[in-house]
Amino acid sequence: MYNLMKLFLSLCIFFGGINQVICSNQLSGPNKSPKLFVFGDSYADTGNAKQDAESWISPYGITFPGKPSGRYSDGLTSTDFLANTLGAESPYPWRSHGRKKLRLKRGMNFASGGSGVFSADPLPNLTAQVTFMADLLHARRVYAPEDIHPSDVSFISYAGGDYFDFILRNRPAADLKAFIEKVMDNLYVRMKSLGDLLFKKIAISSLQPIGCSPFFSAASSYKSCNESYSELVKVHNNSLKKVVAKLNQDSRLRKKGQHYFIIDIHNAFMTILHNKGSTRFRNPLEPCCQGACARVDPKGAKMYTLCDDPKSSFFWDIVHPTQEGWKLVYSVLGTL
Repeated sequence: MYNLMKLFLSLCIFFGGINQVICSNQLSGPNKSPKLFVFGDSYADTGNAKQDAESWISPYGITFPGKPSGRYSDGLTSTDFLANTLGAESPYPWRSHGRKKLRLKRGMNFASGGSGVFSADPLPNLTAQVTFMADLLHARRVYAPEDIHPSDVSFISYAGGDYFDFILRNRPAADLKAFIEKVMDNLYVRMKSLGDLLFKKIAISSLQPIGCSPFFSAASSYKSCNESYSELVKVHNNSLKKVVAKLNQDSRLRKKGQHYFIIDIHNAFMTILHNKGSTRFRNPLEPCCQGACARVDPKGAKMYTLCDDPKSSFFWDIVHPTQEGWKLVYSVLGTL
């Protein structure tokens, strides 16, 4: 298990207008293993994507568990490492049929590949995922309000799927600022909703450097990040700090006892991609699975190529880290 106290140094709340960074060591309780409840996208999905999604097709899952498991990686992903860091067990996917007692013990994962703030059916967007949790509590199905303990943690993984959609649709750059504000408004409401559902500890990821994903760095033969999107990421993350600061301020004023955190995966990604510290990837921008990963042509021939060892790559495909990549992200988080 990673050094928990070190990880907490990266779970920092930045208060707008105050030149101070406040970090907390209260994300998990000192005596009780927390349950983890996860919401968001493919960075955190552990099996909610539909069965025809690429995450259920080989070579996904070749490292763990040796076959596709619905994770967008060759193995474990962000949820698994966060759970391990918190001293929890990786929660069951919402679509699974695990035994009720095990669900009660582990928490639940609602994250679904391809989801975002504005994603539409059949993908459950973030609003729908939080509503699923609310329905479970209100109907006392699987969970009842008294099953949510102060040590339990809710986590939103947001990897910017809405921004990818904005870019791919060639929407005017002049519309981007207003679009980011809409994303922020939604994230604020969803995080507040999790607080209203009795969670005391609510975490959200910062936005990773999307211009460094192989989706964009392929244009330079994986030699450099596409800096065109750096400002987008910067504005998002700075706005997120203000949102989290406001949520914490409101919680204190209302004496509700919620604590909101940012898990700064952006800083961890940048540390790794710049080959700082104990990183071990020869070219961290180049993915292990290149081409149309998991796809075959009409004759059954693979439309992708694989590297010899996924451990040698930070990225698994054009967007997602490998298991080794996620392992190092959480290792870096523990030393920031």
